[in-house]
Amino acid sequence: MKVLLLNGSPNIDGCTKRALTEVSNTLNEYSIETEIIEIGSKTIRGCLDCGSCKKSGKCIIDDLVNEVALKFKDADGLVIGSPVYYASPNGTLISFLDRLFHSTSFSKQMKVGASIVSARRAGNTSSFDLLNKYFTISSMPIVSSTYWNNVHGFTKEDTEKDLEGLQTMRNLARNMAFLLKAIQKEKNESNLPELEKKYYTSFIK
Repeated sequence: MKVLLLNGSPNIDGCTKRALTEVSNTLNEYSIETEIIEIGSKTIRGCLDCGSCKKSGKCIIDDLVNEVALKFKDADGLVIGSPVYYASPNGTLISFLDRLFHSTSFSKQMKVGASIVSARRAGNTSSFDLLNKYFTISSMPIVSSTYWNNVHGFTKEDTEKDLEGLQTMRNLARNMAFLLKAIQKEKNESNLPELEKKYYTSFIK
């Protein structure tokens, strides 16, 4: 099994990376392969709403989004990490996620998802809420922990002192490992839940 972890911070060795590393290391202890991918330090533009992906199966902007899409298709889980900017995740990460989820047509059903956020002080829960919405529209179970999935600190060194936050990351990883293995076991014994053909409510007469 493999889990992708997306670092949405432009600081590739800051608070968010420290939290992701704690999750990654704990998942490794349960024999789950991990890969941390740097997103926030890249130049990622937003979706063009051109519809090209519906025909080609990939985004017309051939950048990191298409590269990660191939890995996401084969992955069993996804962890999204972001710093908090104005009570919201990093804009670069949002542009990346909008295009990643919009342009990929493969099923994400029962891929396990989790989001984590880092902040000096506040804005964590609103950012956490926004990131989780990518999972809820994709039939992806969301992993919880023993508190909201966040760490506090202005620097990586500050985050090291947030013992509760780092503990929350480890408990998150343990819950994710359990859920991944439970889903895998069930998939081996039966089929995934049936999904009905999607309706699009438009109210056009």
